[in-house]
Amino acid sequence: METLKFKTNIKCGGCIAAVTPHLNNLSAIKKWEVDTQNPDKILTVEVKQGIDTDQIIDTLEEAGYKAEKI
Repeated sequence: METLKFKTNIKCGGCIAAVTPHLNNLSAIKKWEVDTQNPDKILTVEVKQGIDTDQIIDTLEEAGYKAEKI
């Protein structure tokens, strides 16, 4: 298992609710969370093997949010 971190523009609970169905549809993601208290709004994702970071970034963009791998 691998942990990936992304800087995002997910700011609040409403934003988290908006991305939840998109991230939950990625079967390679075991668990994810967003630290909205952090100024960089860090998304931490625990993934199984076989997922590309671009796939997570693209999924967030489909939901209307930006992400940058850190």
